[in-house]
Amino acid sequence: MTDFPGAPTGPRDGRRLRVLAAMSGGVDSAVAAARAAEAGHDVTGVHLALSANPRSFRTGARGCCTIEDSRDARRAADVIGIPFYVWDLAERFREDVVEDFIAEYEAGRTPNPCLRCNEKIKFAALLDKALALGFDAVCTGHYATVVERADGSRELHRASDMAKDQSYVLGVLDERQLAHAMFPLGDTLTTKDEIRAEAERRGLAVAKKPDSHDICFIADGDTQGFLARHLGSSEGDIVDEDGRRLGTHEGAHGFTIGQRKGLRIGHPAPDGKPRYVLDISPVNNTVTVGPAEALDIAALTAIKPRWCGAPPVGPGTYTAQLRAHGGETEVMAERIGETELRVTFAEPVRGVAPGQAIVLYDGARVVGSATIAATERARAVAS
Repeated sequence: MTDFPGAPTGPRDGRRLRVLAAMSGGVDSAVAAARAAEAGHDVTGVHLALSANPRSFRTGARGCCTIEDSRDARRAADVIGIPFYVWDLAERFREDVVEDFIAEYEAGRTPNPCLRCNEKIKFAALLDKALALGFDAVCTGHYATVVERADGSRELHRASDMAKDQSYVLGVLDERQLAHAMFPLGDTLTTKDEIRAEAERRGLAVAKKPDSHDICFIADGDTQGFLARHLGSSEGDIVDEDGRRLGTHEGAHGFTIGQRKGLRIGHPAPDGKPRYVLDISPVNNTVTVGPAEALDIAALTAIKPRWCGAPPVGPGTYTAQLRAHGGETEVMAERIGETELRVTFAEPVRGVAPGQAIVLYDGARVVGSATIAATERARAVAS
């Protein structure tokens, strides 16, 4: 029977598993479910209803939480020939993802809701419910691979195709969750066009459906507008590094570290160069701006580490990824107790903000993930 690297083992018919396939209504999850069924597993499709008030049609909705998505997932399950259900996790999603997102911005941090969704919804709420119902594994359309070691433990690795790798947003998974994870697309060395072609060959109507993007619960893609509706407006100062007032804003939550556009500063910098957001202080509702070189970060402290296996012992050299579609950078990292991680960069990096996730890699293996709590500027360290 055809199977996938690192797939969980089960007692039924040798390696035949009861698999719960999370079907978003997109092409990747549909092909993943089809491959799992073709491999001979007993597959059931499930669509997660994550919005209490989903839009009926995709017009103006850029995520994966519409009624249309649910219908697309159901049609794909019918073609594959598997049972299909819709599970309402809207309340859990609101509490664990949406409210967390709003609270993080209110505190001046920049969260990644996709990581939180994978941690709290797809591989916590969904997996726990699946195991309680007797399923052996949860299958998703993520591009990542699970590698089984000789001792039976499992590791999370990058996808075979780095261009499509999504291991960054899965870096929050622990070893128990990896033991029940199945990623049928992870070892696929094909382009997205070839995945769509496979979907078309299988008769899946989602073959030509556009990919979802941006934040799924912000249907129109207007993050600032979404935050303003939930947090309101509160005028504050925009200042330079010396504390000189340069302008005003309507809410510090509308800014992110490294932002250049939309600052609405009335007069240019003395050197004529662009200015960027360097710091956001929700306590006094102040946004600090400065030159690009002030964004260089030499080190950071991260909290709430989650390890994809045994935690590392002592300091070590790794590569780190700081955003979902970012590159790798060499770092020295060391655990500080059980709750902190100290990271020093071999070369300064930019665009690092508290609230973001840092994911550590040892080669292709995902070591773990942590939430950035504080950063140290390279310029300050150098002085």
